[in-house]
Amino acid sequence: MIDASTRHAYATDGVVCLRGIISPEWLARLREGVEENLRSPGRYAKRYTPEGNPGGFFGDYCNWERIAAYREFFYGSPVKQAAAELMASPKVNLYHEHVLVKEPGTREKTPWHHDQPYYPIDGEHVISFWIPLDPVEQRTCPEYIVGSHRWGRWFRPARFADQKAHPTATDSRFETIPDFEAERDRHRIVAWELAPGDCIAFHGLTVHGAPENLSTHRRRAFSARFTGTDARFVLRDGFMSPPPPEAGGPAPGAPMDSPVFPVLLS
Repeated sequence: MIDASTRHAYATDGVVCLRGIISPEWLARLREGVEENLRSPGRYAKRYTPEGNPGGFFGDYCNWERIAAYREFFYGSPVKQAAAELMASPKVNLYHEHVLVKEPGTREKTPWHHDQPYYPIDGEHVISFWIPLDPVEQRTCPEYIVGSHRWGRWFRPARFADQKAHPTATDSRFETIPDFEAERDRHRIVAWELAPGDCIAFHGLTVHGAPENLSTHRRRAFSARFTGTDARFVLRDGFMSPPPPEAGGPAPGAPMDSPVFPVLLS
């Protein structure tokens, strides 16, 4: 599915834009799933917009087992094959999905962060596909710092609600995340105008953030997250998001293969 130049760009940049990779049929099914998710939020759902503020910023994750549209997408869509090719991994595990909805006029930003420090995962093979379900103007698209997955740095997870570092995230590798807004001229930062069918694939350590949604239309996004052959389950000190599974997960230090993180492709 993925040509050699795109695979090379993912390896060196940690982020690529894939055009037209999601079919209209799968987009329609994911929209159905997101609307069901909004009607029936899961246990991890959060609304980040304070009462009285315009718009609305909703987030939820780990609902693929209870929302059929999500489950069907993971098992039936070709995105898992794209994940295998970009990670250069012969095996792909389902990690989880993350839904992020910003209504028109939403002022809340998504803070600069990278994903893997939140996760109970070590290893190179961690990838996300940010799949917009509505047209996305470049000014409302998430932004990515090119090459940041190769810095060898792990930044302390930030809370989306107040953009402050999570005080209980105490892994010895963690350091305070820099003020990337003040450092914008020091980095190559990319974002795209996206049509439904396009998506952004990025490494678990690629630093990114997202602006407010000051457009006149919704910005619904479905993030599909996968791991590969060298990913290992770990238990970090303190905060982890999503929290480690209470049952059915792998043992610490083991591959992700388990009922909670099933193998999709091998």
